[in-house]
Amino acid sequence: MLVNGKWTEDWQPVQAKDDKGGFVRQISSFRNWITPDGSAGPTGEAGFAAEAGRYHLYVALICPWASRTLIARKLKKLEDVISVSVVEPALTDQGWRFGDYPGADRDELNGATYLHELYSLADDDFTGRATVPVLWDKKRKTIVNNESAEIVRMFNSGFGGLADQSIDLYPQALRADIDALNERIYPALNNGVYRAGFATTQVAYREAYRGVFTMLDELENRLVDRPFLVGSQLTEADIRLFVTLVRFDAAYHGLFKCNLRRLSEYANLAAYLKRVLEIPGVRDTVNIDHIKKGYYSIKSLNPNGIVPDGPDLSDLGL
Repeated sequence: MLVNGKWTEDWQPVQAKDDKGGFVRQISSFRNWITPDGSAGPTGEAGFAAEAGRYHLYVALICPWASRTLIARKLKKLEDVISVSVVEPALTDQGWRFGDYPGADRDELNGATYLHELYSLADDDFTGRATVPVLWDKKRKTIVNNESAEIVRMFNSGFGGLADQSIDLYPQALRADIDALNERIYPALNNGVYRAGFATTQVAYREAYRGVFTMLDELENRLVDRPFLVGSQLTEADIRLFVTLVRFDAAYHGLFKCNLRRLSEYANLAAYLKRVLEIPGVRDTVNIDHIKKGYYSIKSLNPNGIVPDGPDLSDLGL
């Protein structure tokens, strides 16, 4: 936790609770937008024009929110435009750390050891948690945005001709359907698994748990007659769902006590997961070792740090 730009206490997964003892997620703090001409986006200030090589993405492969942005970067073919650094999977007392764990990086750009140092560099008076993803501006040496949903939309439309124009993750004709799905899936499932895992009362846990499986049942039925959530085309709604599903059996089912059913028991959702995995570039963003190592490093849920050998994920194509 940073207070006025200084690290003050050990990292904790739960920073706020509601009146039922439920997990409350921190609101992202940096909300500027990259646009083709540098004009202001829906929030924040102007001055962040799309330029090849100017921006850098900091991510954790365990994190579903960060993985959303990695998938969008892949699908929009922005790998040569936006560079990337990956933190180590295990959460330390100072949060995300850069290092030499297989699949992770040192911070060659800013020389940070911990992600929170970047937040202090961007704002020497910042108070809050240092979260991923972080979209960094090399030119201005600051954080552009740390809200994954907005970064996905920036990657989709904010880079103009620098990105693959043949793919539109948020097409105008489908926006109402995409927005409606996002608004329902996020609280019940994307964040619902966290609300179950980090609940501090039985009431809060049971409410979240029921919401998770009610939504999974609904999505299983929705995918009976369509390959993707809004029809034949993959959109940002699919990216947002996929990153939760791909972590479900590996982490949420066991560690987060979302154990009514495994994802592999849902025929349509399992087939959907495999279908998304087969899209070129998507599998490159999935690292089950990082996912398991990271989630099972959370001391409040797993104090001995033992990482399970299972489950077998071959039935999900993993």
